[in-house]
Amino acid sequence: MSSDHSPAPETSVPTCYRHPGRETYVRCTRCDRSICPECMRDAAVGHQCPECVAEGNRGVRRAAPRTVLGARGATSATPVVTYTLIGACVAAYLAELASWRVVWDFMMLGRGVLPGGELGGVAEGEWYRLFTTMFLHQRGGTFGITHILFNMWALWAVGPALEQVLGRWRYLALYLLSGLGGSVLLYLVGSPGDSAVGASGAIFGLFGAYFVIGRRLGGPVGPIVVLLVLNLVITFSVPGISWQGHVGGLVVGAALAAAYAYAPAARRSLFHIGAPLVTLALLAALVMVRTAELSPSV
Repeated sequence: MSSDHSPAPETSVPTCYRHPGRETYVRCTRCDRSICPECMRDAAVGHQCPECVAEGNRGVRRAAPRTVLGARGATSATPVVTYTLIGACVAAYLAELASWRVVWDFMMLGRGVLPGGELGGVAEGEWYRLFTTMFLHQRGGTFGITHILFNMWALWAVGPALEQVLGRWRYLALYLLSGLGGSVLLYLVGSPGDSAVGASGAIFGLFGAYFVIGRRLGGPVGPIVVLLVLNLVITFSVPGISWQGHVGGLVVGAALAAAYAYAPAARRSLFHIGAPLVTLALLAALVMVRTAELSPSV
């Protein structure tokens, strides 16, 4: 008896879809295409091809890098907060030139009689003056122009570096609370009728913060020390300048910067959030105490 053996069926050997001349039995776990060792990319399970890896990476949201002080890096290198603050001060100055009423309605004033004959000031419930005054400047004249030009130059000179290393919200909190600190010190130790305008308290706060953070990071602080000393000399030697606003801003700015810069790494977020809130609460408490002192007894 004879038997005929059928020939074995031909089988095709799989090849890499990117390199057709290379035989392989490994497939991408995502698209199921054959891939050679050169095209294999390690995955959580098995291997994936380069195209699937690239597609997967496009769907992953990468966390923004953090600065050395723990602030999440801004998506843009443009100092948005600094430019916004400069724009707000310039807009307020133009409004002042258009009407004296802007100055009287929003300058820092403990308690006093306004041009219309009414009584106004922080002690009369106009607490917003503590903030709005930091966006105003001396109206008109050579001193007025010099006042706003110097403050805006200082803000432009030191603001962007601080905004970059602190992050936008920390930097904004530092600026506003420094300005508030200057207003509060004037309210506490000045006469009720003392008034003031200017971003100088906030600027001095930036000077103090620049010094503290510069020391913390090991950077050169000589230039900021010289600038700060010169401005303090001018503050106490030129009549009509509110030293309270400058010193109050400097103290608050330096203290907040110290909390930002020297916070323990394990509790950095707690310090960075808590320090501005505690500072605001303390300043608010001081304002309430002083207001109670100025309120007429019943």
